[in-house]
This record gives sequence, structure tokens and C-alpha cells, in this order.
Amino acid sequence: MGKSRTYELTRETKETNIHIQTNIDGTGIAEIDTGIKFLDHIIDTFCKHSLVDIALKTISKDNISHHLIEDVAICIGISINKSLGDRSNIARFGFASIPMDESVVESTIDLIDRSYIKVNLDFKRNVIEDMYQEDVIHFFYSLLKNINCCAHTSLKYGTNDHHIVEAAIKSLAVAFRFSSNINQNIGIPSTKDVM
Repeated sequence: MGKSRTYELTRETKETNIHIQTNIDGTGIAEIDTGIKFLDHIIDTFCKHSLVDIALKTISKDNISHHLIEDVAICIGISINKSLGDRSNIARFGFASIPMDESVVESTIDLIDRSYIKVNLDFKRNVIEDMYQEDVIHFFYSLLKNINCCAHTSLKYGTNDHHIVEAAIKSLAVAFRFSSNINQNIGIPSTKDVM
């Protein structure tokens, strides 16, 4: 397959200290304990369905969950972005429509090296498990913005917010898995010959 698509990052701010190891060509192993159970569940689900391995160690210095959620998403995004290297020989595009009981969410990803993010999940509740819904949305935006891709995630229909989040992260994970697949015949997947 060629060069290993892995990255290791330590990011320390006044609010958090985060260390992450990422392997895009993994088997979906997640080693995480952020202290926020639903966040752990979201990341674990992403790993399982994208086949990305993530080992994550976190310290919250100010005990503000918003800061930790944001910084975790930033670090995962940066690490995936760096793991992609120059993005040559990747499929580039991925799409998935994923059901979770009564809910269906669709995600489309273009791993072009520029950011445009649209997330429309239309939650009903302010709190989903142990996360505010605004922090769930912010996690999605921060993750995708730092992967530096074009991504659209939209709820088709659904009523259970937990199911909507699960369908959303699964659809992103599967779309990412397809878009990051390697094919040595592709070269730079752009008519501009740059990503």
C-alpha cells in the first residue's frame, strides 16, 4: 500500500491537554476515555464504521465540557488530515445513507483539501445523554473543519435524537471510509492535479 497513513499529535492549551494517535488504515479500534460517555460513544462508533484506529488521552484543565469536546474534535480532525498526507491515490468522494431505527441520516464527503461544512440534524432536545445538543453539533463541525474537507450531513427524517446522532456519525464514518480508500491508479484525484 505504500506509506503508512498514521499521525501522532499532542495539543496543550490552558483548557485541555490531548494526545492522539491515528491510523486511517486500521481495524476500527478506539482507545478512549474522555470522561464524557456520549462523546466516547460517538468516537467509538466513528472508529468502528470508518475502520480508523484512534488512541486518545485527554486532560480537562478547567472542567468545562465544551472546551474538551471542541479540542477532542479538533485533534481528531487534525490527526486525520495529517494522516491523509498529500491525498494522492484516494477515491476522494464518499457517500452513505444510514438508518438507525426510525431515523435516516445522509453524509457526503469530498476529501478535497479545502473546507466547507454543512450539518443539519434538527434535534428536538437540548440535552442528548450527557452532552448539550449544541456541543454535539459543534463536535461535528470542529471534526470536519479540521479534516479540511467538503462535507454535508443531513437528517432525512427521525424523531429520537440519540438515534439521529448515531446515524449521523455512522454515515460520516462510512462516507469517510469510502472516500479515503486507496487505489494506486488514481494519482491526484483532481483535474487541477492538486488537492
